[in-house]
Amino acid sequence: MLKKLFIIIFTVVLLLSTKAQAAFVDVVAKVKPSVVGIGIHTPTSRPQNILRGTGFVIGDGHYVVTNAHVLPTELDDSLLQKMAVFIGSGKEAKVRQAEIVVTSDLYDLAILKLSGAALPAMALSSEQFRSDGTYVAFTGFPIGSILGLYPVTHRGIIASTTPTVVPAQTAGQISLKMLKRMRNPYLVYQLDATAYPGNSGSAMYDMKTGEVLGIINKVFVQATKEAVISNPSGITYAIPVKYLHQIIKENNIKL
Repeated sequence: MLKKLFIIIFTVVLLLSTKAQAAFVDVVAKVKPSVVGIGIHTPTSRPQNILRGTGFVIGDGHYVVTNAHVLPTELDDSLLQKMAVFIGSGKEAKVRQAEIVVTSDLYDLAILKLSGAALPAMALSSEQFRSDGTYVAFTGFPIGSILGLYPVTHRGIIASTTPTVVPAQTAGQISLKMLKRMRNPYLVYQLDATAYPGNSGSAMYDMKTGEVLGIINKVFVQATKEAVISNPSGITYAIPVKYLHQIIKENNIKL
């Protein structure tokens, strides 16, 4: 009797797991067309395209969200350099021009306006914070300068909701930016998930619905930046979508 009960329970758990896996596969397939690369296009040199990070499409299909630190700080006009959004993947990727609508250094967020035809957009979740233990995923271009424009999906959980202020070990590590944040700290998600350089700006989304819960912002570095690739900490941070909603409202952006 116990053996039969065990078999029934095992079968039910297996079916539920298989169903959840199939549903997540569908979510990833729906998300990928909304994921774009952010970088620089230089038509006069080789390589023509330099990938700096990831972004994702929202609203009417013409708006792209990414991290402010992903945007190029300088462009060489003599080389005809332009900030670019890369759509598609691999050798089929195409270059689109975009203009900056708004940036927020405080929240490390930027919204761009994309030229050309609309792209599939991701839906933003409500402004409410999600509970610790929530299953999440993010799709982007880790180490994109090496691996190329092939979207990669990682998953994990929200491990904690914590203030942005990270204590400095010495006074010499305290920067002006850190001092500003200490005056106005806000909450971010700490994830039990592994992200890499290039994932910055990726949408962190609900594994069940695909709704955007936050934006991947940074990775905890154990030793050096180079060690992030060979020995990742597995601790990643994301800006809650609450602050993206706030920026959209404050700037009266009609999505």
